[in-house]
Amino acid sequence: MSTLSAINTSSEDDTVLVLGATGKTGRRVTALLGSAARPASRSASTRFDWSEQDTWEPAVRGTTAVYVVPPENPVLLNDFVDVAVKAGVTRLVLLSMRGAPDDDPFEAAVKGSGTEWTILRPTWFMQNFDEDIFAPSVQQGELAVPAGDGVHPFIDVVDIAEVAVAALTQPGHHGQTYDLSGPEALSFPEVLARISEVTGSPVRYVDIAPEEFTAVLREVGYSEEIADLVTMLILLIRKGEEAHVSDSVRRVLGREPRTFADYLGSSKFA
Repeated sequence: MSTLSAINTSSEDDTVLVLGATGKTGRRVTALLGSAARPASRSASTRFDWSEQDTWEPAVRGTTAVYVVPPENPVLLNDFVDVAVKAGVTRLVLLSMRGAPDDDPFEAAVKGSGTEWTILRPTWFMQNFDEDIFAPSVQQGELAVPAGDGVHPFIDVVDIAEVAVAALTQPGHHGQTYDLSGPEALSFPEVLARISEVTGSPVRYVDIAPEEFTAVLREVGYSEEIADLVTMLILLIRKGEEAHVSDSVRRVLGREPRTFADYLGSSKFA
């Protein structure tokens, strides 16, 4: 059950609003949904901007479900959920994160919507190494993070997107919080060694102080709040608190999650 034809059981009249449609998960959710998707972002034909509330209702009008990549402010998400429900949306799928507390305000906004909801709590993305936060450093041959020898079950965003589409289009996912992970826990040195094997270019791992890492994030444009959050999440890996593997991908999709080798074969490193 890993293709759209296998997991999409929605009506031909259903339209799914995909927020963050140009992002790592959003564009893959859009591709899987095909004609059922209404991709929305600041640059898409369906314009959506969290900072401009007059873009919300036109974007959500006529849709039945929403894939929600949340803003930084939970108040905005609360307000958007109200708009979506008034527009007739009956299903919300939220991209959250591993370790989010049960009283997380972003999750609370979706759970209190009065509609069907599903929460996705994935681990760190494999694609961070070739598409996002770690990519520039990997390309330069040295990645410095304060993770020590801690291990983490990085997940391929393809798996997140397929679980999201299942929740958006199939019955049986209402009220579920899915902890999503890859099939094996790897350290940063192990990840970089595997990348080097594929590319033929060595990538060195440097274990740096947390405050140094936070400062680097701020220098490249991350807000103070997000830089502190990212550092805190990395330190959880360092402390050994992020090693556990979950079975939600298999339970939802009926197959094992993609391995790091699978990711490398379809990544920019291939």
